[in-house]
Amino acid sequence: MQHDQHDHDLGLAHDLIRLQQQALERRAALRWLLGAGAASLGGAGTLALVGCGGGGDDSSASSSGSSSSSSGSSSGSTGSSSTSCSVIPEETQGPYPGDGSNTANGSIANVLTLSGVVRSDIRSSIGGATGVATGVPLQVIIELVNTNASCADLSGYAIYLWHCDALGRYSMYSSGVTGENYLRGVQATGSDGTATFQTIYPGCYAGRMPHIHFEVYRSANSASSYSNKLKTSQLAFPNDISTAVYATSGYTGSATNLSQISFATDNIFSDGYSLQLATLTGSASAGYVATLRVGISA
Repeated sequence: MQHDQHDHDLGLAHDLIRLQQQALERRAALRWLLGAGAASLGGAGTLALVGCGGGGDDSSASSSGSSSSSSGSSSGSTGSSSTSCSVIPEETQGPYPGDGSNTANGSIANVLTLSGVVRSDIRSSIGGATGVATGVPLQVIIELVNTNASCADLSGYAIYLWHCDALGRYSMYSSGVTGENYLRGVQATGSDGTATFQTIYPGCYAGRMPHIHFEVYRSANSASSYSNKLKTSQLAFPNDISTAVYATSGYTGSATNLSQISFATDNIFSDGYSLQLATLTGSASAGYVATLRVGISA
């Protein structure tokens, strides 16, 4: 859901009020996506995402995310089907977090302080920047659960999510997009524990498997600086889906970069990624929906 510039200028308080109104919409959208989406596509499918650096241990994973064998050109499923109640691995935030923990172009880079950062559709820039990221549509649905309470849904928390664009560039940091802040946004979890983002499938840059970064916060109010985060991790995605996406226009260099890396040689996912492997439905022509259960010790 996109909002005009006037909404962005109303500040964080307005954003939080709007989030309450969106909670019911998110639950209805999730039911439609998982129900009607499966009907229209003729079955479950899975996607691979791309993003930016991290690393962690996944030794307790029990899902089948270590392999990807279905065809990326169809809507067949690949990815994790784990229903285990395990804490997602902690990963590095990488060099391009935009959460106030480092600088970009000589100043502190913190998109979390901008009015309008609390939003579902993260494809456009905010705060006066006008860029819009283009690529294969991707909806990301994260279900946040408490591993200390049999994976009960955690409502009222917040997810900050960011990733690179179709050319492998990070807004705020990379040459050509230092003045943009697209593909970054915050969403509060609803009563069902889910936070939903509308974005694009990220490109694959040299040396990393496709991925998306995210940080977990106790609330949208506290999601203003990295110092308040509870967890940092990444989403991973199956090779077959990435291959299908990178065969479309707009992803210059991604197919070559993907062919030169694997989960075994990736410096983040080589120690395990099954708890981070998203389940996806859709196609490269119609877009994808990616879902991932994220367990934290709350």
